[in-house]
Amino acid sequence: MRQKQAVIEAILFSMGESVSKKQLMAALDIPEDLFFYLIDQLKRKYNRKDSGIRLLELDGSYQLCTRPEYYDQLIKIVNQPKKPKLTDVMMETLSIIAYKQPVTKQEIEAIRGVKCDHPVNKLLEYNLIREAGRLDAVGRPILFRTTEEFLRCFGVGSIKELPEIEQDKVEDFKQEAQEEVKYALEELEQN
Repeated sequence: MRQKQAVIEAILFSMGESVSKKQLMAALDIPEDLFFYLIDQLKRKYNRKDSGIRLLELDGSYQLCTRPEYYDQLIKIVNQPKKPKLTDVMMETLSIIAYKQPVTKQEIEAIRGVKCDHPVNKLLEYNLIREAGRLDAVGRPILFRTTEEFLRCFGVGSIKELPEIEQDKVEDFKQEAQEEVKYALEELEQN
C-alpha cells in the first residue's frame, strides 16, 4: 500500500502539474476504490498545517504544490513567478466566461456591450481560458471555457465552487459596460 502511495507521490512530484485520476489509476493498475483510499491517505499526510506541501484536487486531477503561507520564504530562493495582471475589463470578461461557459465571443460582447477581442486574447495567453470547440450555428463561432490554471489562480477546485451572482448585480454589470461604451464614444467624438 505504501509503495503505491509512493508511486503517486513520485508521479505528482515529477510532473509538476496536475495529473488526472484516469492516468494515475492506469499507471498503478488499480481500481477506483483503492485509488480514492490512497489519495485520501495522501491528502491527510499533506494537508496538515505542519506540511510545506499540499495535495490539490482540480476537477478530477491532482497536483502537489507548496503551501501559500510559505511563499515569502520561497521567493527568497527562487525567482518570483510573474502572475498575469488582470485589468478590470479582463476580470469582467473572465467572470462572464466562468459563469456562462461554454460561451462565444458574441455572447460576451452582448453582455458587456463592447468588443472583447483584446481581453479574450490576453486570457488565452495567460492560460486562464481555452477554446472548447465550436457552436453548432451559423459561422460556427468558437466556444470558450476556463482552464485548470483559472481554478488554481482563484483557489477553487471546480467551477461549481464559484459564488453565485445575484441577478441585480448582473444588471449592474451591463449598465456599467454600457456607460463605458458611451464614455468611449464621447472621447472619440471629442478627438
